[in-house]
This record gives sequence, C-alpha cells and structure tokens, in this order.
Amino acid sequence: MEEKETVSPENQELNINADSELPSNTPLTNEAAESATEKLQAELEEQKDKYLRLFAEFDNFRRRSAKERLDLIQTAGKDVLVSLLTVLDDCDRAEKQIQNSEEAAAIKEGVLLVFAKLRSTLVAKGVKPMESINEIFDVEKHEAITEIPAPTEDLKDKVVDEVEKGYYLNDKIIRFAKVVVGK
Repeated sequence: MEEKETVSPENQELNINADSELPSNTPLTNEAAESATEKLQAELEEQKDKYLRLFAEFDNFRRRSAKERLDLIQTAGKDVLVSLLTVLDDCDRAEKQIQNSEEAAAIKEGVLLVFAKLRSTLVAKGVKPMESINEIFDVEKHEAITEIPAPTEDLKDKVVDEVEKGYYLNDKIIRFAKVVVGK
C-alpha cells in the first residue's frame, strides 16, 4: 500500500484559489479583489457626495423660490398703489384747503368722505403712511429736501415739516418721505 504523506497544519498553505479547477470561475488574486473593492468604494463615495450636493442645492432652490413667491405676492400691486399715492397727495392738499374754508359745508363733507374712503382702501391693501413729523431724521426712511434752523432745541436733527408723506406696503418702504430737517 501506498503511504500518503500527511502534512501538519503549520506546514499546510492555504490555497485561496482552491476552486480554480471548477469551470467558469476565474481565480482572483488578493490584490485584484482589493483594487476592485477600493474602486467601487470610491465610486460609491463619489455618488453619495453628488447626491448630497444635489439634494442641498434643491433644498436651497425650494427655499429661495418660496421666499421670492411670497415677496411677489406681497408687492404685486405696487405699481398701481404707487400711482395712487400722487392722487392721495392731491387729496391731502385739497383737504388742507377745505379745512380752512367754511363755505359749502355739504361739499366739504362729501369730499372728506371720498378722502376717507381712498385712505381706507389703501390701508386695506396694506399701504400705511409713515409718521415723520417730530421724528429723528433717518436716511433709511426720509429724503431731506432742505434744512432750516430748528425753531426749538428739541427739534434739532428732527423732521420739522413733511413735503411728501412716505408710505409702507406690508412693512416695506415703497416711497421715502420728503422732509424738512431742523438744524
């Protein structure tokens, strides 16, 4: 009988390509398998990075679009309202004249009702007048037409008179107040 040589476990090499004799299997070396894994891992990381960037970009776009839409809705009628402001200025001037005149009380009352209706319509649309008289001059809200000596010390650097009122539309300035400032 033939004697088989026994190999101790310490001397036995691990054959990682043991199934290489099986059909349709190509043996992979350790280096090739690691290289392919690293390549796939790098590709996966690149795709994850692209996905995260694209998601963040879309989220920013969505927020920006929502903000722009809200701003557009709030100021959609701005052009119409700005054109009505000159009419309101004429109404204010006529009201001052009517206040000084006591003739034709019925005409005065009717015109005053029209003025009140125009103002209430503008307020309902979000337009509100800016209070400027006796306020500290603020370049963010006021446009100084001229400066005059302050009648009293407490009116120094404050608005003494208003040539044209300033207006807000939904808390955004749509027209600056044209004012006279005391110096």
